[in-house]
Amino acid sequence: MEETNQIKSALKTEGFAIIESIYSNAEVAQILNLIGNTDKSNDTFRKSSDLFAIRQFLKEIPQIKHLIFNNKLQKIISNLFGNDFFVVKSIYFDKPAKSNWYVPYHQDLTISVNKKIVGLENYTSWTTKQNQFAVQPPLQILENIFTVRIHLDETNEYNGALKVIPKSHLRGICSASDFKEEEVVCNVKMGGIMIMKPLLLHSSGKTSNEKNRRVIHIEFSNQILDSALNWAERTEYNVPYFLDSRLK
Repeated sequence: MEETNQIKSALKTEGFAIIESIYSNAEVAQILNLIGNTDKSNDTFRKSSDLFAIRQFLKEIPQIKHLIFNNKLQKIISNLFGNDFFVVKSIYFDKPAKSNWYVPYHQDLTISVNKKIVGLENYTSWTTKQNQFAVQPPLQILENIFTVRIHLDETNEYNGALKVIPKSHLRGICSASDFKEEEVVCNVKMGGIMIMKPLLLHSSGKTSNEKNRRVIHIEFSNQILDSALNWAERTEYNVPYFLDSRLK
């Protein structure tokens, strides 16, 4: 329970937390094997020399779900957030060994929805990516999302680990220029996870050590959207009841 409280405190005050050893080496290998053997011809797959990505990841590879939501991850979600959250977005990223692009500081301000409704109150900045609608929802929706980043490689400052500005999620919609605080590099070992709030300012640097950075990015919410909209990727998952509430 003490560890759970420490993680809750870090998420609330800093906007992120890192938890190691959620997946064994064998589990990581199984996940990568399923990804590697998947048909990559669909529009949700993005393939280029410096990025491979799968949007709607859990829908594209549904058989991977039981590996992703192992007992450790389900227990963490249950202990930290309760059992009323569901998946609203899932993406797989592979930043290859020779990738030389970087992502500047930003917040994750859009959600994936089932259709576009121009003029819908408090829903702005509509876009479409690979036949999927995205929109910036009311701030309350964004504040009640959390993201789990599953690391399938050891990730550090040399192969694109996230850099974040702690506490920036507490300032609503903002930019890096609003802060004087120093950035923090979020090194995560293979099989570990990073949990973060989408309003946390974050960036990613270039790769300089010729090592991959493969990450599964999953967003969760317990919010109901405007009655005219639905989450495009809403996916339920089974969270078993745990008598022992301690993280292990």
